[in-house]
Amino acid sequence: LALESNPSDHPRASTIFLSKSQTDVREKRKSNHLNHVSPGQLTKKYSSCSTIFLDDSTVSQPNLRTTIKCVTLAIYYHIKNRDANRSLDIFDERSHPLTREKVPEEYFKHDPEHKFIYRFVRTLFSAAQLTAECAIVTLVYLERLLTYAEIDICPTNWKRIVLGAILLASKVWDDQAVWNVDYCQILKDITVEDMNEMERHFLELLQFNINVPASVYAKYYFDLRSLADDNNLNFLFAPLSKERAQNLEAISRLCEDKYKDLCRAAMRRSFSADNFIGIQRSNAILS
Repeated sequence: LALESNPSDHPRASTIFLSKSQTDVREKRKSNHLNHVSPGQLTKKYSSCSTIFLDDSTVSQPNLRTTIKCVTLAIYYHIKNRDANRSLDIFDERSHPLTREKVPEEYFKHDPEHKFIYRFVRTLFSAAQLTAECAIVTLVYLERLLTYAEIDICPTNWKRIVLGAILLASKVWDDQAVWNVDYCQILKDITVEDMNEMERHFLELLQFNINVPASVYAKYYFDLRSLADDNNLNFLFAPLSKERAQNLEAISRLCEDKYKDLCRAAMRRSFSADNFIGIQRSNAILS
């Protein structure tokens, strides 16, 4: 894809997972309408004049459990609504199994359920103590791989592609990265050599583009929230208390001060560069 149409690179391009999920969302709504299915008791809470409801997930500090659920749901829709079964040998679990136990061929003929994908990812994140931000970057790398390498995520390769994306995201995003050998302690039957080779191929297929701009990260975060809303994965809402409001205000003030410091530093750098080059500014005369 061109830069402008690749969602993992360009903030204005629509995420692939959200577009792939829309078919199922429309079908579900149409089926409910034709069968006169009631949405049931409303569980989502709405703010009123007297009470403001907020969840505990923000773009800078997402809720880990909910974020993993949303990311794995996005992966589920990628597999379910894939265009074909294009793959590469390095990601094929039949050529590079993650377990010594023989996996029946029938396993690779059926799409995995969302709960199975969630369990696999949750196990890795829990054992490696990874953050929610890492989960979002994992999805960015996954979609970047699919577009750059022109492959599909399917039953034969989804585990190794997800593992490779998590491995890379944890090293780029987290301050204390998990070593490849640590993943071998989590997945007992995989070797360090296999992990190293998969990581190398992943990086080469990404053309070593591991940059995730803040605008792209924010887009994925909010699209994941939209995905959660479409699939009734509600965030945990709670009334806004005085203490919580003060905490939010303090965080906001801290971010504002940090932004001002960055602006002042940038201005100082530009002024020093001007002095070095010898550029003189003249006052504008308005007539």
